[in-house]
Amino acid sequence: MTVLVAPDSFGDTLTAVAAADCIAEGWLAARSQDTVLLAPQSDGGPGFVDVLASRLGAVHTTRVPGPLGADVDARWLLHDDPDGAASGLTTAYLECAQCCGLHQLGGTPTPHTALAADTTGLGELVVAALAAGARRLVVGLGGSSTSDGGAGMITALGGPDAARALLADIEIVVASDVENPLLGPLGAAAVFGPQKGADPVTVERIEDRMRQWAQVLTEMAGRDVGELPGAGAAGGLGAALLALGGHRVAGATVVAQATGQSEVVAQADLVITGEGKFDSQTLRGKVVSALTSAAIGRGVPAIVFAGQVTLPAEEIADAGIAGAYAIVDRAGSVEVAMSDAAAQLTGFAADVAARWGD
Repeated sequence: MTVLVAPDSFGDTLTAVAAADCIAEGWLAARSQDTVLLAPQSDGGPGFVDVLASRLGAVHTTRVPGPLGADVDARWLLHDDPDGAASGLTTAYLECAQCCGLHQLGGTPTPHTALAADTTGLGELVVAALAAGARRLVVGLGGSSTSDGGAGMITALGGPDAARALLADIEIVVASDVENPLLGPLGAAAVFGPQKGADPVTVERIEDRMRQWAQVLTEMAGRDVGELPGAGAAGGLGAALLALGGHRVAGATVVAQATGQSEVVAQADLVITGEGKFDSQTLRGKVVSALTSAAIGRGVPAIVFAGQVTLPAEEIADAGIAGAYAIVDRAGSVEVAMSDAAAQLTGFAADVAARWGD
């Protein structure tokens, strides 16, 4: 049997690449006769570059300012694809979490960091990518600590007018599964601010700041980009990229195309995917949903490993998924499932493999 192992990251505990390795190791421990294909996935958030690095491009590292100003080493990819969808353009794959992710704060996010964190580092990554010959930028959004609406990035590019001129002939792909607008009750501050340490007062301050910045973006773009799907992604960074002429594509779709997902699914007799928490949000266009749908569409059974499974069994069955397995059930507690994630996932994969087909 040929098994495709294609998980997303398991929150902050396992990267997609590490999770795929664990599942493969466990599965083969119980079913050594099977062939296992690895294709870790991403929605554009943390791990986006590492997932793509396993399939394409040359990895570059550039030292840029982190979200609070201290320098960080950010990884990105440069890829030439003369026969692909990019029409021969040299493509740079950038991940905003590499330079302004929550993990770059050095501690727990607070109201102060929610206000202070900025996207300057991403602007410097863009400059580095252009200097290396990139004519197409694919920017993965997710896991950011910032709520500056991309103001730091625009400033690093020389300001609104200079940024528009610099990127006038550059294709920009905004890789994100977030559809939220920039402002309002469903916007960047209200929905994502609390995740970045903002208390209610700070959320209001960020919203006010974002409202003023939105006017600058409107003038820069010649249209209101704040209501476009994805404008609120990564603390409003999506809006800035859209104002620079970008267009949004689901991050999972970007990775699926780059990793040849449809071709490897066609080779599989079973598809295994996974994520940190399998819940109602999963079926709304996330990696696991996209992958299981692709498998089911080809008549291939799909199963899901997750740290926790909170989706009702009937919804899992209605989605056509053959099984969903929670690591916490094996570990006995969330704490053990997270602190011993690699061993627990490896062991769980072996357990399921040993029973597969019974």
